[in-house]
Amino acid sequence: MADRLKRVGIVLTVLGLAFIAAGGFAFFKTQEGANSLTAFSAAQDIKLNYNEEGQLVDRGEVEGAQAIMNLLTVDWGYPVNTAELNPNDPLVNTSSEYMYQMATIAYHTLNGTQTVTLKEDFTAPDGTVYKADTPYEIPVNGRYWADFDRSNPIDAAVRAQAWTGVAHALIANLGVGTVTATAIQMGFGLAGGFAGFGFAFILTGLGLFWAARAELATVKVTRTANVPI
Repeated sequence: MADRLKRVGIVLTVLGLAFIAAGGFAFFKTQEGANSLTAFSAAQDIKLNYNEEGQLVDRGEVEGAQAIMNLLTVDWGYPVNTAELNPNDPLVNTSSEYMYQMATIAYHTLNGTQTVTLKEDFTAPDGTVYKADTPYEIPVNGRYWADFDRSNPIDAAVRAQAWTGVAHALIANLGVGTVTATAIQMGFGLAGGFAGFGFAFILTGLGLFWAARAELATVKVTRTANVPI
């Protein structure tokens, strides 16, 4: 029985070393990805704005940043990690910072106003008449790309001017950054999980090996004690 315990202990110890090696490799590759993301963020030099009290601000106003955060956490339901919003490190390179920056672009797009000038007169469904060659200030009114009626020339113009290719590209770019940063966090977690399993296997294996040696020592002492004098 003791020999079997020793063999199992050795196997578990070897498996533990393999798990630790896998964890080290996962950590190394994840760290490479983290370094690359940080370098990419630094090259873009996109930073969040904070006031002297360390509060997020948008265009100098705390209320503006709070409205953006409300869009992000309430409307979009994103679980912001406030620890990632560091006024001493305003560079956008964490998932929460990427999502906040994305919400900033979306917020100003959704709450902006567009100047629309039609080439022909148009009567809206509500009876409003829009004259040709006359500029009108039309609010986006919280509408996303799919919320506009393209058959309505006013809506079509506002959509094209508000949700430009640049706005879509920036949001897409930030979305990729969010996914990448989240994947990096998962990678570090996976590396830690491998290492944890490895240590658990090693401790179990060494414990079995120790128990087997103790049992062998007990058997040896018992046999010695039973030897007739």
